[in-house]
Amino acid sequence: MGKVKVKKQSTFIDMTAMSDVTVLLLTFFMLTSTFMQKEPITVNTPASVSEVKVPETNSVTILVDKDGKIFLAMDNPAELQRTTEAVAAHYNVTFTPAQQNAIRKLTSFGVPIRDLPAYLDKTVEKQDAYVQEQLKIPNNPRIGIPNGGSENITGDDATAANKIDPNNEFKVWIESATKGKAIGEVKLAIKADKTTDYKVVKKVISDLRDLRKNEYLLVTNLRTASSD
Repeated sequence: MGKVKVKKQSTFIDMTAMSDVTVLLLTFFMLTSTFMQKEPITVNTPASVSEVKVPETNSVTILVDKDGKIFLAMDNPAELQRTTEAVAAHYNVTFTPAQQNAIRKLTSFGVPIRDLPAYLDKTVEKQDAYVQEQLKIPNNPRIGIPNGGSENITGDDATAANKIDPNNEFKVWIESATKGKAIGEVKLAIKADKTTDYKVVKKVISDLRDLRKNEYLLVTNLRTASSD
């Protein structure tokens, strides 16, 4: 009996259609993704079960590092420039045209308003190096947005102290960022390190409450089974 020969089939598979789909998906994700803004400080947030996301537009994020230094991040360059110029006018600080242009390029910042012009004169790389250098100095007043500190402020006296503190630049920044905006139009978020002293965070919240800014988000990491 003759041996039956099996007809050989070609193993070639046309992957053109698959490649087209891959390129389309990659393009879609690139165009719709929002890249995380660079932050000048490392903030390890506490874990929680909340899944509410911080809005990607019209938001002001208040960053508080483990040592209580405050930084601000705004996602709208035009609003950032408007806010910065308002704060500068409040403290009689002026900017050169080059410095005004540099304001729009800031993703986040945390220096006293009178040091901001010199900070804006630096390149992005030198700004980062300056922040890291200043953070190494304990109790350094040259880094972080001043908010009057938490010293000698306890209990219900915090709100009263905020009202008379002339050095609370943080309140001026928040007031300027939200001035003329409808309630809820500018989303406020507090992103504090999990090791930050509670008094520092309480002082920030007290400042917001004093400005009648009672709606804000607390940024946390999503709690998982391994984090319990």
